[in-house]
Amino acid sequence: MTEQRLRELFDRFGSLKIVLIGDLFLDRWYEIDPEKDEPSLETGRTAHQVVKKRSAPGAGGTVLNNLAAMGIGQVRVISVIGKDGDGWELLNLLKEKGIGTESVIESTLRVTPSYIKPLFPEEGERLDIKNFTPLPEELEERVIGKLRQEAKDADAVILLDQVCEPDCGVLTERVRNAAAKIAGEHLKELFLADSRAFIDRFRGVVIKCNNYEAAGLLGRSTEEDEPFSKEQVFRDMDELERKTGHPAVITCNRHGIAVRSGEEQILVPAAKHRGPIDICGAGDAATAGFT
Repeated sequence: MTEQRLRELFDRFGSLKIVLIGDLFLDRWYEIDPEKDEPSLETGRTAHQVVKKRSAPGAGGTVLNNLAAMGIGQVRVISVIGKDGDGWELLNLLKEKGIGTESVIESTLRVTPSYIKPLFPEEGERLDIKNFTPLPEELEERVIGKLRQEAKDADAVILLDQVCEPDCGVLTERVRNAAAKIAGEHLKELFLADSRAFIDRFRGVVIKCNNYEAAGLLGRSTEEDEPFSKEQVFRDMDELERKTGHPAVITCNRHGIAVRSGEEQILVPAAKHRGPIDICGAGDAATAGFT
């Protein structure tokens, strides 16, 4: 790979269409000034005073933001959100980035998921808003129909599974099975799945996880102080590929990314960075960049 070849590839980004199907969250940050704390007249407890707030698309929205920043020509999203204020704000934030939201389903049967993060200025205990009931069958049908339509002229499809409660997010078992079938009908396109809790349940698509998630799925220790073993990562890759019937990509933090090239397994080195970094969204950035 030469710099000239790399630039040629970058120049093609504007002609690509990438579709993301999965969970969208609205990330909210509330900056709190402790010096402005005051007691609540009703309860006597501390009423924290928010002096600044900001919002951004989270979960699948983070991947979408990365794709838009890389100059992908068409970035489109399929998801289910609530017909509520958070959903309205989330859609507007995505549209501002030029992301196509026509296949986002708004429904009164769901709430728009949100991560609420108070900053004191360090991040305090988070408040999560999620759906804790299975996605209704009528919405599953609509999601599958949207995927079938959007996949017709896509160069790649990303399946982004953020929710850890079974069948409560967009990528339910039924939607996963339908995605595998659709992927089999579009063999020229890349279908890549990224899931926090269920990556081993995807079939017929490339799967991506980190080395701790791979270890946990295969019943081994997920402690971060465990010594890193490239050989173990490659064994995990073999096992995941046997389970899913498709290639696996395993990110390994500062050690790099484990991939397969033909029959050869390679640990691609991580780019070295000196100085402080924010690791939030690192996996989503890897998903966007790899795709």
